[in-house]
Amino acid sequence: MKALFTTSKMLVEKTDTAFVRYLHDKIQWDARLVAILGARGVGKTTMLLQHIKMYDNLDESLYVMADDFYFSQHRLFDLAMSFYRQGGKRLYIDEIHKYKGWSNEIKNIYDMIPDLKVVYTGSSILDLEKGGADLSRRKLEYKLTGLSFREYINISKGWNLPAYTLDEILHGDVKFPLDKARPVALFDRYLHEGYYPFFKEQNYAMRLNGVIKQMVEFDIPQFADMTVASVQKLKKLLYVLAQSVPFKPNYANLERDLEIRRNTLPQYMAYLEKAGIISVLPAKAQGIKMLQKIEKVYLNNPNIAYSLSEQEPNIGSIRECIFFAWLQTMHHITASDVSDFEVDGYTFEVGGHNKGKGQIESVPKGKGFVVKDNEEYAYRNEIPLWMFGFVY
Repeated sequence: MKALFTTSKMLVEKTDTAFVRYLHDKIQWDARLVAILGARGVGKTTMLLQHIKMYDNLDESLYVMADDFYFSQHRLFDLAMSFYRQGGKRLYIDEIHKYKGWSNEIKNIYDMIPDLKVVYTGSSILDLEKGGADLSRRKLEYKLTGLSFREYINISKGWNLPAYTLDEILHGDVKFPLDKARPVALFDRYLHEGYYPFFKEQNYAMRLNGVIKQMVEFDIPQFADMTVASVQKLKKLLYVLAQSVPFKPNYANLERDLEIRRNTLPQYMAYLEKAGIISVLPAKAQGIKMLQKIEKVYLNNPNIAYSLSEQEPNIGSIRECIFFAWLQTMHHITASDVSDFEVDGYTFEVGGHNKGKGQIESVPKGKGFVVKDNEEYAYRNEIPLWMFGFVY
């Protein structure tokens, strides 16, 4: 255990706390069991280490990776008990999905060591966990997504621009230091390589491809106990989606073309969604129908679109993709009956500089908005697309 403490302290000491993600202050860190889920690469590990460095007593806190060699000979529960007996108060477990049988051991820690607070991170596919212990009544669960446009700017420029509510954005109240930079130029860079916190590192495209490959070839197959043949079909499905988005699901055609059984295809789609590779836009519906009808499928964010597409992605698809990615982080978003999206009773039509208002003419006054790319200023019900990147 001494080696674990040494590694934990070393990682914490080297962690930069200059910028902290939007989710940090929303987490109830003093709860007995906290789960932080998210796709690979969105910054879960960094946020854990930042919290320990800023708020914890290092002698009473321990950070471990669930795939550490230590666990090849020791159980997670035994570590927790030993740590607690030595005065430990806060145990942080990173990438818990890599530890087999993790849910049963977390349940035992929660039930048998009530004074020990536990925070774990894991892949978003854990939302689909069917086996093991039910932790739903014990844990507080949070979802971390990729960088907003605001976060990207603050990291790259060293600024501290605030977030805005949706209503503030719809009133055009987003304040931007136009004397220092132009938002449209920064936005274009963000769309290509700014959604993941590792954008400042070299070879971003190569790193992102590696992240996607790990999710498709390791994370999902490990979780779903897939065969090699099933992994190949999953990769083919992703390839088809990447070349077709926004994609309106036609399961019959996909099943035929990819030779995937009908009851298996929805599972594959769910795995890709939870892993943070695609996003599924639900149709506007009520009751049980909300769980059944999918209007469109997008790639999760434009960076993935530019990474997976064989040719330059359609700019209209990119605009819709990023609007969807931002708004679903903070709001419930569905397809609109008359336009592209509906959020909290507002209707949005997303387009370029010359986008007209025809599709929202039937929407009540004050409820319909045209979201325009390549614009710097809001005018009446025309809102620049980049401003929605300040919603978190």
